[in-house]
Amino acid sequence: MTQEKGRPIIILSDGTGETAAQMIKAAMVQFGNKNVYFTRYKNVRHEVQIEAICDDAAKNRDLLIYTIVSPQLRAFLFNKAREKSIPCVDLLGPLLIGLGNYFGYEPTAIAGLLHDVNESYFERIAAMEYTIAHDDGRNLTALDKANLIILGISRTSKTPLSMYLSHQGWRVANIPLIHGFDIPREIFEIDQRKIIGLTIDTQDLAAIRRNRLEKLGQKQGGEYANPDKVNQEIEYANEIFFRNRRWPVFNVTGKALEETASEIIKLMASRRLTPPHT
Repeated sequence: MTQEKGRPIIILSDGTGETAAQMIKAAMVQFGNKNVYFTRYKNVRHEVQIEAICDDAAKNRDLLIYTIVSPQLRAFLFNKAREKSIPCVDLLGPLLIGLGNYFGYEPTAIAGLLHDVNESYFERIAAMEYTIAHDDGRNLTALDKANLIILGISRTSKTPLSMYLSHQGWRVANIPLIHGFDIPREIFEIDQRKIIGLTIDTQDLAAIRRNRLEKLGQKQGGEYANPDKVNQEIEYANEIFFRNRRWPVFNVTGKALEETASEIIKLMASRRLTPPHT
């Protein structure tokens, strides 16, 4: 027995057509097991494209469902469909008109904005995932994919700063500088313009470390919070930064996270190294 091919539905969109596809699927649930198949036309932004699609739809009077933001193109499509007796449904036009009346001004009518928003959202998610995976030197692979690499000794705000930037779409790797250990060679195999250093005043860092230990229930800080030991670590980091003068160094003493992040973003923008969708 030959299976029925199904009724055709044409989806026409000036973007990806995903909005129309999801709405149609939701509506089709109300029609049980009705057999249909879809043909999707994406990025339709010219009258000549609409004419060709309407010519095709007119052959069998296929249902044409569309999401187009341009009022001129919507009107052109509506008139063509009426001229050729094509059944059609405008999913977006009435909503845009209703919102325009409510807000008191016309929509931008720029095609593809939802796709741009979604792409930006997923890029930020990917940036956060990358940053978490490359926190505190745990992962030295794919450093070339980073938008920024932060170096600094313990408790110089590397992780909070990295996470703050990742929420804005930056893929950040942060790597600790440990007194007595060499810098990972992988750092020198990437674009050196992406690397920055963090430093801080000795007394401030010692106080931060003491506070950290107290929160962990350790009253005696040992060398970790000892000012002399802290000063040795800072001097060690400063020597590294002095030998690699291409790496700008930011002093985070007394600065809010947002302030340091803003300074870093300005510097990277001047180097044209900002990530996409920021």
